Amino acid sequence: MRVVIVGAGGHGHVVADALIAAAKGGSEWQPVGYVDDNAALVGRTLLGLPVLGLIASLAQLPHDGVVVAIGDNERRRSVFNLLDQRGERFVTARHPSAVVAASVDVGAGTMICAGVIVNPSTTIGSNVILNTGCTIDHHSRIADHVHVGPGVHAGGAVTVKTAALVGIGATIMPGRTIGAGSVVGAGALVQRDVADATVVVGVPARPVRMAVSSTSRPA
Repeated sequence: MRVVIVGAGGHGHVVADALIAAAKGGSEWQPVGYVDDNAALVGRTLLGLPVLGLIASLAQLPHDGVVVAIGDNERRRSVFNLLDQRGERFVTARHPSAVVAASVDVGAGTMICAGVIVNPSTTIGSNVILNTGCTIDHHSRIADHVHVGPGVHAGGAVTVKTAALVGIGATIMPGRTIGAGSVVGAGALVQRDVADATVVVGVPARPVRMAVSSTSRPA
């Protein structure tokens, strides 16, 4: 089964590495290349995979599924929704080193990077990034289009709502909620719920401004 990676930037390389490693371990999904709207990348070979064309060319390329490998939440969400409307099949990219409990429900097109741990009875939405080495404890709920950054630790029964971004190395205490479209700064300690469309930073995390990205609108 042929999968095309949508996005040939830094996160696209991370996803390519995960798919290549999974294929070596017996996954049916074989990455065949990237598409990217940076025309300067078209024709290049990155991690052994060619950049096949712009995103608009995807419909003309032979493939069986796609992964939207774009780190920016707003752009990733927009591209995912566009391709969903076109009937694309979304593939979950999971690095073989990730540990995901059998009872975890993972949505379409989600990326589970190297060293991730997801504990039992957790739900992960569609088009989510669980970035390198993050941990999500039991009974948590991660909504669609969320990006959980490298080294984040989320306690049990945490909720992260649609299109929120949790920055590198942040800690979310058990039972806390991160609102839709909100941003948790790198290294922050979330001890209280975070409202929708709010940027929080620090230890403990405190609100500093409203998030203005369109991803702050709940899906």
